[in-house]
Amino acid sequence: MNVANKTAASERPVFPFTAIVGQEEMKLALILNVIDPDIGGVMIMGDRGTGKSTTIRALVDLLPEIEVVTNDPFHSHPNEPELMSDEVRQKIANNEPISTHFTKIPIVDLPLGATEDRVCGTIDIEKALNEGIKAFEPGLLAKANRGILYVDEVNLLDDHLVDILLDAAASGWNTVEREGISIRHPAKFILIGSGNPEEGELRPQLLDRFGMHAEIRTVKDADLRVKIVEKRSSFDKNATQFRELYKQSQEQVKDQIIEARSRLYTVEMERDLRVKVSQICAELDVDGLRGDLVTNRAARALAAFEGRDQVVPRDIYRIIVLCLRHRLRKDPLESIDSGSRVEEKFFQVFGLAEKELV
Repeated sequence: MNVANKTAASERPVFPFTAIVGQEEMKLALILNVIDPDIGGVMIMGDRGTGKSTTIRALVDLLPEIEVVTNDPFHSHPNEPELMSDEVRQKIANNEPISTHFTKIPIVDLPLGATEDRVCGTIDIEKALNEGIKAFEPGLLAKANRGILYVDEVNLLDDHLVDILLDAAASGWNTVEREGISIRHPAKFILIGSGNPEEGELRPQLLDRFGMHAEIRTVKDADLRVKIVEKRSSFDKNATQFRELYKQSQEQVKDQIIEARSRLYTVEMERDLRVKVSQICAELDVDGLRGDLVTNRAARALAAFEGRDQVVPRDIYRIIVLCLRHRLRKDPLESIDSGSRVEEKFFQVFGLAEKELV
């Protein structure tokens, strides 16, 4: 057995994404973020045991490959300066040859107990002083560049780590400074968080950084619950055999994502639709313009995923709650759910009935 086969054999099998029953809102949000990383990630909040972590980790099989600079710890892009490390940019400026290869988009887990050095990376001061070399040990933010950074129980994350994430998410760069030595590198990632709302609220600054917000509820239908349990039991009994059953559907969705990523920038959204999206945001009193931008991006990504070059009202209907529910100002006296408020405003502004969108 060669090294590649040994690695594959030793990896823990992942539950197939297409075998996950229900939770369509969460699955759609994840797929759209892979198609267009500029949507800004997704926050998944819900009850315990609803498959949040399982679904996010199942995404790994659907991730397409990206071109990266060989032997670069930051997965630098060979052409886009904003996604290059300073070293690669310097080589290109000096007309030095760089080699590249393709690798799958990385998913990096950020554990709750991670230290700042583990997240940001560390500078070897001794080597810097003695040898004059900026010796940098990359952290999780470096590994997540151009990939996905997943934080389980994100609402329990220490404040100092939240601050680091906010800085990186806002600028797309991570800067490490120690003893007068400074190193920076690109840190542009899709931020995915999951948590249980009963265990604590998320800081508003971080919540606003998530492009989309999916709410997951425990399945109440008895037949559906049985179906979920049966599938999980089959997977636990023989994971390889179970995964084989979904191999074709997995490949189909992966191909759809790859095609959608290449089609994305040809998808058009009429100005009238964009005006209506902004009208909804304004009438819901959404702060800033991030809600408008994310909704437009998500609608275009959905159209691309379904193989179309034009956004239609139904695309907006399917994603607008995901994009806006966490941006509404909370009124303690309000009895209506934030998602329902967004839906209600959509139908009002677009002048449509729900049956017209089915």
